Amino acid sequence: MAERVRRVLVIDDDNGIRDILRRALEAAGYAVHEAPDGAAGLKRFRDEGADLVITDIIMPEREGVETIMALRKESPATPVFAVSGGGGGGDYLEIALKLGARRVFPKPFRLSEVVAAVDEALGGPKEAAGEE
Repeated sequence: MAERVRRVLVIDDDNGIRDILRRALEAAGYAVHEAPDGAAGLKRFRDEGADLVITDIIMPEREGVETIMALRKESPATPVFAVSGGGGGGDYLEIALKLGARRVFPKPFRLSEVVAAVDEALGGPKEAAGEE
């Protein structure tokens, strides 16, 4: 039976955060796409899709709360995780949860915890054909 690698979209204006998340998730077997802000992230999601989205909260162009709201409206079944390290990050993360983020992670976060949460949400990096 053919398998499809599950795709994770990482949206963060910090190149370093995107890089470490991409490396950790790829090492765990996921295909990872990246975007530097919410506007680019939503475009990439609409163009390519994703099985799960991880978004920063404080970003230029379109910040994370707006991005979460748009994703929930367009694709309510897609799990969204939020990360934040900005001032008042805890408050922003609480708002993200209320708006539909499935999990939140304050920066700095443990990569192992994020990867484990992605595994839990998606059931692992591979999807059997026809599982959807």
